[in-house]
Amino acid sequence: MIEIEMKSDTEPMVFNVTISDSAGSTRHRVTLKRETYERLTRNHAETTPQRCIEAAFTFLLERESKTDILKSFDINVINMYFPSFERELAHYL
Repeated sequence: MIEIEMKSDTEPMVFNVTISDSAGSTRHRVTLKRETYERLTRNHAETTPQRCIEAAFTFLLERESKTDILKSFDINVINMYFPSFERELAHYL
């Protein structure tokens, strides 16, 4: 289960994310600039920032375990590890 809490809607937006499963939970802090949010969701106008973060974590969890996900990062960092992220994100929105 992925739980997302928006901590700040200023620039950049800040989210606390908790990933839980039968083995326990992990906590993550993610930042998302409005410009990045608009770029990532440009063809999905109804997508909220929280849904964008959830989709990003779903993408990550298909590629690595919750314990391998950085504890604190900006969403743009995902591209450094997974160059297909921005192209594939639309499938998760």
